[in-house]
Amino acid sequence: MAEPLLLEVKDLNIEFHDHLIPETVVYDFDLELKIGEIVGLVGESGSGKSMSALAIAGLLSRRDMHKKGQILFDGLDLLTCERSKLRKIQGNEISMIFQEPMTSLNPVKRIGWQIEESLRIREFEPDAPNYTPRISGIIERKDGYQYALSILKSADGNPDSCQRYTFTYSNPIAGVGHFIHTYQGDGNPLPSFEGEPEKVAIEGDIDTFTNAVWDSLNPENKVSLFVRFIDLKTGKAETRIVNKNQ
Repeated sequence: MAEPLLLEVKDLNIEFHDHLIPETVVYDFDLELKIGEIVGLVGESGSGKSMSALAIAGLLSRRDMHKKGQILFDGLDLLTCERSKLRKIQGNEISMIFQEPMTSLNPVKRIGWQIEESLRIREFEPDAPNYTPRISGIIERKDGYQYALSILKSADGNPDSCQRYTFTYSNPIAGVGHFIHTYQGDGNPLPSFEGEPEKVAIEGDIDTFTNAVWDSLNPENKVSLFVRFIDLKTGKAETRIVNKNQ
């Protein structure tokens, strides 16, 4: 039995109308993607790869742009569906990782606000019955120093409600950090994290801290660890990656 199509692009055309003569940047583009498949688009600069990806992700909203064709995701046409339906898919089922993330942010708005905006439209993982929470963090060095942690989770395992919590720490105490983990412990289904972020002592250099965190993790469950130290004065960053299989 053939795998059903997850994504089907039919006769996609994209035109810019910001000049006297319309400019076609994507012409009669077709694509079929089945569940579990990986497809790579290869072409020279300006051939329409990024525009096609942006269209599929629903991120083309310029008024001087005309779009024709169909982009069917699980049977839903993303070019013509209601905005509310598209927002539920964006970030949860379709995401885009940009080559230069910093250029994707609006320079006239605070980074924290833009991150929070993206969290407002995302939800927990759809991996029933656990519905794994999504956790994230951000550091701001402008106008002093502060950081924030967030968690998106189901309502005690009920997927009908998404609960969003953000914890912001302004002028934090030196040597004291906070962390959120996805689950409280073992169970069936796995119980999501509850309460405020837990405190963690930050001592020594990056290698000392990395080793302390790695050694504190459950040997049977730990797989990898990413640690980054950022100098608040210079912005210089150091990174350590530990992998159980290396």
